[in-house]
Amino acid sequence: MSQVTESAVRSALSRVEDPEIGKPITELGMVKSVAVDGSDVQVEIYLTIAACPMKTTIVTNAEAAVRDVPGVGAVRVDTDVMSDQQRRDLRVSLRGETSEPVIPFAQPGSTTRVYAVASGKGGVGKSSMTVNLAAALAARGLSVGILDADIYGHSVPAMLGSDARPHQVDDMIMPPQAHGVKMISIAHFVEGNAPVVWRGPMLHRAIQQFLTDVFWGDLDVLLLDLPPGTGDIAITVAQLIPNAELLIVTTPQVAAADVAERAGTISLQTNQKVAGVIENMSAMVMPDGSTMEVFGSGGGEKVARRISALTGEEVSVLGSVPLDPNLRIGGDLGNPIAISEPDSPTARSIREIADTLAVRKVSMVGKPLGLGVTRN
Repeated sequence: MSQVTESAVRSALSRVEDPEIGKPITELGMVKSVAVDGSDVQVEIYLTIAACPMKTTIVTNAEAAVRDVPGVGAVRVDTDVMSDQQRRDLRVSLRGETSEPVIPFAQPGSTTRVYAVASGKGGVGKSSMTVNLAAALAARGLSVGILDADIYGHSVPAMLGSDARPHQVDDMIMPPQAHGVKMISIAHFVEGNAPVVWRGPMLHRAIQQFLTDVFWGDLDVLLLDLPPGTGDIAITVAQLIPNAELLIVTTPQVAAADVAERAGTISLQTNQKVAGVIENMSAMVMPDGSTMEVFGSGGGEKVARRISALTGEEVSVLGSVPLDPNLRIGGDLGNPIAISEPDSPTARSIREIADTLAVRKVSMVGKPLGLGVTRN
């Protein structure tokens, strides 16, 4: 039988990640101690806070990792809580010493693709598309976050079926997760269904704090669910994350398309790129396989053509999502249709759009290649 060593146990623990931070617990200084007594192993792990919502996950994963070490017998994993100084050290290791608020997604080296999901008016399913696209991208294996920027009409936590609250590690806000998606919303900071009655400067400050104070980790994709129209928050997002691309959501109805066009042409003033148009509530697929155009047709194409003409950039319809009562039901139950009914026409359409958004063309212009010179 192989002799169990502390080194082997620590090596196994290096494969265990903190689910909120996305880094190995050994790298984060979370392994307090490892004791080996023959084949028995006892591990003590630091949690960032006493009420850490990921405690069970971390302990379970640590136990499983240690059990995989050859020769291990009984395994016990206990927990302790970091001191204030340890939390400060953790924050510094993750964010550096800077005291100035920094938006990681606006930095030149950021590889996160940021999409601001916009619409000309309410009721077109903008939030439904945001949540389902996020769930589909996460199911694809990407690291995904949603910032619920619709301060007055916040709905993202409910649509993801989460009533979890953020918690704080030093001055970092750790966002809740559901369906593999990290999220932050003003809903996390108000009681019940209380309204948010704020003017423009407070809206700007809230979005800025969500971007700077929340520890998002290394996201592949960040989706921002904007409020309808072209008001304060749309301008704030353009100022704070100028590289954010607009996703315009409309319905097939021509009247809705006319309004959606305004949301897309804000890019002329903000110098943002329009990533594409999503036509929601398209033809409903009936039980016999036929389709019914409840809201007409052509709205998505009309918006794409007009934005293309006005901006001089080619803007396409990324997909048409069929009208489906189960999309609404999934949102009400907090179970997005993109993952709850993956074989439905609606889920397939959403996944196809997600696949398009997941592809990032990274330019190497201006970036160091890290090449050295070898002399003979």
